[in-house]
Amino acid sequence: MSLKLQELMVYWEILMRTRETLRFVMIRVVTMTTGWDTDQFMTDISEATMVMLSVIRNGGLAPGGFNFDAKLRRESTEVEDIFLAHISGMDTLARGLRSAAKLIQDGSLAELVRKRYQSFDTEIGARVEAGKGDFETLEKLAMKWGEPKVPSAKQELAGMIFQSAL
Repeated sequence: MSLKLQELMVYWEILMRTRETLRFVMIRVVTMTTGWDTDQFMTDISEATMVMLSVIRNGGLAPGGFNFDAKLRRESTEVEDIFLAHISGMDTLARGLRSAAKLIQDGSLAELVRKRYQSFDTEIGARVEAGKGDFETLEKLAMKWGEPKVPSAKQELAGMIFQSAL
């Protein structure tokens, strides 16, 4: 899965959860090159894992569920093709659910994210998150503290942890 797609999925999850509107998920393949869905059933375990992480973090989809609103490819002309496409799509989601549960249970990825954003738990971080941090205060602190050391985001480690759960 491309980093861009991961970023979009994380943004989508945060938006839906904060607005409490995550109710159903369209299970289709979306290509980043075209910018829209291709009406194909999801078969990528990485994408399914990201989707299922969102669903678990949301506490489910009630009321709602998954919409398998996809079609067969033009070359798939037999009834068996649509049968196999649905099975493959459902199996992919099931494997994504297992992988997501493994990631959550292990906790390593969540710990990386917690460490990455631990400055949000400081006094100034909490004020900014609460909408009470003004630019004047932030400027004074930046001048006082000097150039910050930019910590590694540990992208490679996060990728390894994610892939090992698949």
